Amino acid sequence: MNLNKAMIIGNVTRDPELKNTPSGQSVVSFGVATNLVWTDQSGQQQKKTEFHNIIAWRKLAEVCAKYLKKGSKVYVEGRLQTTDWTGNDGVKRYRTEIVAENMIMLDSKGGASNFGAPTGAGAREEIIEIPEEPMEEEIRVENIPF
Repeated sequence: MNLNKAMIIGNVTRDPELKNTPSGQSVVSFGVATNLVWTDQSGQQQKKTEFHNIIAWRKLAEVCAKYLKKGSKVYVEGRLQTTDWTGNDGVKRYRTEIVAENMIMLDSKGGASNFGAPTGAGAREEIIEIPEEPMEEEIRVENIPF
């Protein structure tokens, strides 16, 4: 049994870029930054930012492109995928990204990103549900061997 799952909450670092494959599939890419904050041994607060590359396909890609923008707070759930290629200089390069399977917008309503909600609406999560595509094998928590 295997499990490949990533869950992050952070801020979109660049506007999503929507493209279509030659076969007509929608694909979007964007970045999300997450912060880790801790106190070191001397009592000083430290902060480290991680930058994550996100891609989404089909309907989820279209939703991300329509509703997300740089600065948006977002929850992304998906799987890790690493691709490699050889650059023009002959050096092999790697890129790890999260292939999004679910996305929840976490911004408050009523601001510039109100998506048609009345001005002054209270803060709430915007949940966009995308039907899952059938998986070859169902993964159950009770079957994970740790």
